Amino acid sequence: MERKITIIFEKLSVVAILNNSSTANKIWESLPIENSASIWGEEIYFSIPVNDVEENAKSVVDLGDLAFWPPGSAFCLFFGLTPVSSEGTIKPASPVNVIGKVIGDIEPLKSVIAGEKVKIEKV
Repeated sequence: MERKITIIFEKLSVVAILNNSSTANKIWESLPIENSASIWGEEIYFSIPVNDVEENAKSVVDLGDLAFWPPGSAFCLFFGLTPVSSEGTIKPASPVNVIGKVIGDIEPLKSVIAGEKVKIEKV
């Protein structure tokens, strides 16, 4: 079963698909989730009410990946380079569990500002 979510910001929204990892399952069961966005380079992240351990954690991610950051119980969207990235390689602060992928254009995510309200819902 394909599990689509909508990530809604104040001026835009994106659709994504969750994978079948146990972390993605925990997040799916916790929806809807609301919080305020934080920005770190070209990554949006925010705390969510889910706790999990590293699960096939990756220290390099792909453009458009959704991930869970275990140390901060945070949901992350990667739309470009972070402050610790090297040219052409997107690196999270520490290893993350990749939980899904944004469908379509991620360019509008560059307009999201820190403190903006964000909500994740099932489609």
